Amino acid sequence: MFLKGFQDKFKVKSGLKCLKEEMEKPPKTIERDKGITSIGCIVDVDSFPNAEVFYELIDDFSLRPNAIKIIGYKREYDKNSPYAIQMFSDRDLGWKGVIENGYVLEFLGREYDILINYYTEDNLMMKLLSVKTPARLKVGFGALDPKINDLILNTPLSDFEMFKSELKKYLKVLKEL
Repeated sequence: MFLKGFQDKFKVKSGLKCLKEEMEKPPKTIERDKGITSIGCIVDVDSFPNAEVFYELIDDFSLRPNAIKIIGYKREYDKNSPYAIQMFSDRDLGWKGVIENGYVLEFLGREYDILINYYTEDNLMMKLLSVKTPARLKVGFGALDPKINDLILNTPLSDFEMFKSELKKYLKVLKEL
């Protein structure tokens, strides 16, 4: 038990080091045409349990049914319990900032036009996933490190409708819609 706690402490330390290195690197450029064809969403399910509302973006942006990929973060979750979306947790942190979860690997295997970081908590796992996800435009909240997101929206986390309308407005300004 003592060694497990010691090991977890070193995993967090190596994860923080990896996060710092990733944030100092220049962002990878994604060569995709303007316009929205795929959206990735990282959602803090502990703070915003209704993550399925992101599927509304399919109709709002006239996307294909499989164009949105949602992954949820929960501090503690039961792998045997059914969830509407794919999940990851703190237990999935490996050495050198690697997230050891099949759903995360599948999420990272795709390129996105927009990555929505729908969380306000300063959390190592969600920040690591945000930094490692290949996306042309990253959208999130102002409470986070500004290096993570390209577009910062200052809306309440609980008001998804306001977030959605602000996102639409700024995507039109950026000529993405």
